Amino acid sequence: MRPTIRTKRVYLPPEPEDGYRVLVDRLWPRGLRKVHLQVDLWLRDIAPSNELRKWFNHDPAKWEEFKRRYWRELAERHERIEQLLTIAATHRLTLLYSARDPDHNQAVALKEYLLRRSDR
Repeated sequence: MRPTIRTKRVYLPPEPEDGYRVLVDRLWPRGLRKVHLQVDLWLRDIAPSNELRKWFNHDPAKWEEFKRRYWRELAERHERIEQLLTIAATHRLTLLYSARDPDHNQAVALKEYLLRRSDR
């Protein structure tokens, strides 16, 4: 059975449909206090490296190359990937991100990576 994985901007209010909420940003989202953000887990080390994040700079023209480079980084993070797949096997998983672009961000790329891994 394929896991249910969603992505959601961290600034949107939590909903029951979110299930298990994981923040996948390396940096804490601007303007949000930890006590007000309902997250079950913050996996900052699953986020793209600082070098990759700065290179990408949320430029849609770099999206495919960003995914390729990020997936190469993710291939080295076996424990974290397995942790997320284990959560997704038993809960609805929502990957939270702070970027403004809902289509070109690390949560979207991570979701695609996780779904490909779960299909194996």
